[in-house]
Amino acid sequence: MVRAFLLLAPGGPGPGPGHAPGHAPCRLLLARAFAPPGTPPGTPPGSPPRQRLRRKEQLLAVARQVASHCHLHQASSGRPPAPPLPEDPPSLHNAPGGLFRLPPGDPFPQGTSVAWLAAPNLAFALVCDPRENLALAEGTLRHLAPRLLATLRPPGTGVLLRPDAADLLLDRLLPHGQLLFLSERFLQAADRELSR
Repeated sequence: MVRAFLLLAPGGPGPGPGHAPGHAPCRLLLARAFAPPGTPPGTPPGSPPRQRLRRKEQLLAVARQVASHCHLHQASSGRPPAPPLPEDPPSLHNAPGGLFRLPPGDPFPQGTSVAWLAAPNLAFALVCDPRENLALAEGTLRHLAPRLLATLRPPGTGVLLRPDAADLLLDRLLPHGQLLFLSERFLQAADRELSR
């Protein structure tokens, strides 16, 4: 089971206050929790405000760790920072990505696994149960990310303006947090449905 999907701006070196050199913070642009951490499947959605705040803090903690992995990969690659998101969504076939584990209590009560994928100035992550098929999670992320990028027009804050498109895509490719074997025929049908 996938516990959450995250879309974030990892931040990094950039202009600080007053356009002085500084460090842009990691920003969580979109998060979808499929089940509250530690809650068995089938639990009704909705939770008290304190639990929602706690879940948001947990997801932000994961986003920071994903950002850290993106920065480490960027630093070790020796390549210059990526340019702003281009007009046409880039191919993410060879985009950097990876897996890491979060131990119990950091930040969820049970341990979790995280699959992540980096795009120009953005990163995507799936927070999974530790026994989830991580190869399937990575494949799903590589199918999901370019389709989600295509909905982020114009670049930048567009994700905040079109949450409906992102929700529809997540509902189709990750129904209730379940990983699917995404055949080419299924993806083509989903693309046609999403383009209506």
